[in-house]
Amino acid sequence: MNWLLVIAGAMVGAPLRFLTDRFVQARHDGGFPWGTFTVNVAGSLALGLLTGAVAAGAASPDLYLLLGTGLCGALTTYSTFSYETLRLASGGARWHAAANVAVSVAAGLGAVFAGVALARAMWS
Repeated sequence: MNWLLVIAGAMVGAPLRFLTDRFVQARHDGGFPWGTFTVNVAGSLALGLLTGAVAAGAASPDLYLLLGTGLCGALTTYSTFSYETLRLASGGARWHAAANVAVSVAAGLGAVFAGVALARAMWS
């Protein structure tokens, strides 16, 4: 039954990623992958908040499967991040590629830590 929760979350997360990416990219000129950056940081924040809520007993493990594994798993995308970084580097935009790696990793980690801290503040 757990797999149904993951599938249900992913059915929302994948289209949300696509639509968010298109929305953000349409508003930003240039070659930097702002859409992928946005979904990855937002997903990291949501996953941190959810992880903290589950740890505090404010959310159930089933909700974690639905929203954490399913929705956030489909919303965020390491493969697209990797491909876009490779595309930037191959296209001669090595500075943008390096910035994409550094900023994406730092912002993703910062967002997940912020989410956990927020959850602890809310439910401690």
